[in-house]
Amino acid sequence: MGRVVHFEIHVDDMERAKKFYGDVFGWTFEDWSSYAGMPYFGAVTGDSSEPGIDGALMQRHGSPPEPGKPLSGFACTMNVEDYDATEAKILSLGGKVALPKHALPGMAWQGYYLDTEGNIFGVHQPDKNAK
Repeated sequence: MGRVVHFEIHVDDMERAKKFYGDVFGWTFEDWSSYAGMPYFGAVTGDSSEPGIDGALMQRHGSPPEPGKPLSGFACTMNVEDYDATEAKILSLGGKVALPKHALPGMAWQGYYLDTEGNIFGVHQPDKNAK
């Protein structure tokens, strides 16, 4: 079975992206550039004893995604405890709404955002009362 074990977010400005993801989600980063042969920072997204995966920020090798076009690739969704507080952080740090917060009835609140590098990601807050 092909289980997802790692993700990569392509970025134009490594320091800006590290600040964005560090400040919004509390991620920490490890410099793996010498292994990758390019700017490449491992993203530690949480405690290894909890569900989830770690990934990396890597230097983009081409044009950024064009706004308003369909997604080409995968969108990672982050589980959060407080959707509205997370959205406020995203917007205050230069992120933008791609698809507003909406209910997944009886399950959660979900929405999508653009990071400072033009990449789409999701935010998910479990809530059985969402409607």
